[in-house]
Amino acid sequence: MTEQEGDFDPESRWAVSWFEQSGFDEGEFGTAETLSKAKNTAITTMVHSGILASKGGKVRLLRPEELSADLSHPKSVARLTAWESVHCLVRALESGGENAAANLVMQIGAKAEIARELAYRLYTICERKRRSQDALAYNALVQSWPEINRLAHAGVPTSTSQTELFQ
Repeated sequence: MTEQEGDFDPESRWAVSWFEQSGFDEGEFGTAETLSKAKNTAITTMVHSGILASKGGKVRLLRPEELSADLSHPKSVARLTAWESVHCLVRALESGGENAAANLVMQIGAKAEIARELAYRLYTICERKRRSQDALAYNALVQSWPEINRLAHAGVPTSTSQTELFQ
């Protein structure tokens, strides 16, 4: 599993390590900062990218529903982390089903396969740590992936627009 993390961007590698230790719970800024240096990123970078909240000496990963979902600009997709991708896909699947997730896969492009790998990694972490509620969302994405991928490759558009999905 750790070998797969080499495909992830530094922010996502940090997020996976933090998630394994703390889930979506708050933790100490100093611990997060030390981990960020080991993963070749910075707390401020992750706060600005919108995956992390930092306040009062504490940090926490933002939950999927808290992440920004505005992918309407090409620059947004270019800077999209694997962590954001997987959580946007989870949210799309939960709110609009496989068609909505397939539309997002078409937008994300090649980064979608890395998101699938990350979803499986996060599911494995959740199972090992007995975080069953979080595991459900990642497992749903992994289990639906063949159909999502098929729909995306077929270029099947849906009537649901992305702005409707994330409002």
